[in-house]
Amino acid sequence: MKKLLSLVALGFALSLGSAYAADAPAAAASADGKTKQQTKMVDCNKQAGEKKLKGDARKKFMSECLKG
Repeated sequence: MKKLLSLVALGFALSLGSAYAADAPAAAASADGKTKQQTKMVDCNKQAGEKKLKGDARKKFMSECLKG
């Protein structure tokens, strides 16, 4: 009887876990496998490099670029 209750409890726990995973939002990936945020980071980083930004100016630019 204890084994049966344990199996029922385990099955219930597993079903809750899979239901939660199904409800979790998936990260949107582009064609190259990167998420939108990763693609944005690459683009902003490239722009900062082209502008030859360093230190605090680069941090500020990156922050504003990633927000926009």
